[in-house]
Amino acid sequence: MASPVAAQARKLLRDLALRPPLLAARSQAVQLTPRRWLNLQEYQSKKLMSDNGVKVQRFFVADSAKEALEAAKRLNAKEIVLKAQILAGGRGKGVFSSGLKGGVHLTKDPQVVGQLAKQMIGYNLATKQTPKEGVKVNKVMVAEALDISRETYLAILMDRSCNGPVLVGSPQGGVDIEEVAASNPELIFKEEIDIIEGIKDSQAQRMAENLGFLGPLKNQAADQIKKLYNLFLKIDATQVEVNPFGETPEGQVVCFDAKINFDDNAEFRQKDIFAMDDKSENEPIENEAAKYDLKYIGLDGNIACFVNGAGLAMATCDIIFLNGGKPANFLDLGGGVKEAQVYQAFKLLTADPKVTCRCRQIASCSDFSPSRATSFLLLKDNKPNIYFVAPDANPALDLIAIHNDSTRFR
Repeated sequence: MASPVAAQARKLLRDLALRPPLLAARSQAVQLTPRRWLNLQEYQSKKLMSDNGVKVQRFFVADSAKEALEAAKRLNAKEIVLKAQILAGGRGKGVFSSGLKGGVHLTKDPQVVGQLAKQMIGYNLATKQTPKEGVKVNKVMVAEALDISRETYLAILMDRSCNGPVLVGSPQGGVDIEEVAASNPELIFKEEIDIIEGIKDSQAQRMAENLGFLGPLKNQAADQIKKLYNLFLKIDATQVEVNPFGETPEGQVVCFDAKINFDDNAEFRQKDIFAMDDKSENEPIENEAAKYDLKYIGLDGNIACFVNGAGLAMATCDIIFLNGGKPANFLDLGGGVKEAQVYQAFKLLTADPKVTCRCRQIASCSDFSPSRATSFLLLKDNKPNIYFVAPDANPALDLIAIHNDSTRFR
């Protein structure tokens, strides 16, 4: 039976959980396991690409209807695309609290851009990936609309199986690449890149040809592929995914849309990029959790979850759903958690007003210290706790003096 939390997991845990096997690249699957804490808006990703020689549409960013109108006039384009800037997907079919339908609009009239922006900026946009009340739109991107004569898919990502970057592409772009891998695996192409030597001209040319770029477009596409790889290295990315990597009727190869994942461990040398992190769409409790390196995502239930391991955390959510409950959060302490983090995690869950019950998982407890137990005791309240414990958990349970209304499971 399909997991009842699987659909939510793909959306709500996109920053935390391991993405499913991304691509079946011919005989061998490419396994992607990124950590995504840093979130950039579309315009920020496109600026990074543009600043590094990657071809993108001309665009401006506006935070008022007046600025959007002026930007549309400056573009002087045949057609303009106006996009609300939020981190969630599904913008095109979203609905604003102003009543406007759609977070992406095409028009040839700059005046219309101003009118539409007035109904976007400052209003909440609700999509299939946002909370019910939506997310407030603070900025819009005003871009030149380009026709796409052909769409392909291109990604550069870190692959553990080859201990380095891998270039993955398909001549079928603009669609869910997992579907292509499942239905037409022969249309997925892969180039393993030596991290020391870097991408070779022959690899870029071969990928461009496999994507269907012919004649002068082949060299142009290969050049863009190399520039994307250089960007991948320069910004310490774990993934640069371009979908579509397209071709215009005028014979230009353009990166129409891109998603970039970053390595959090490189924050110390990517300070400018990490300073762009947009946390305005997060719940305050999520921002507080991030300060202590806690993987926390708020949900809409009333049963708080406190778990070690993302997989077990999702399984715990499943158990709650299957028994008619609703989780209030996803919280994974992860490996090597410190006592201060345990305390802060308890503190966050205790302070959440919608929580009426806590579900705690205690794994192997041979090293469960008295100072960790103090976290339980200092934040003790009258809310019931349900414990899923390991066979050796008795010492830990004795230390934390479980409430009388708690229930123990083995």
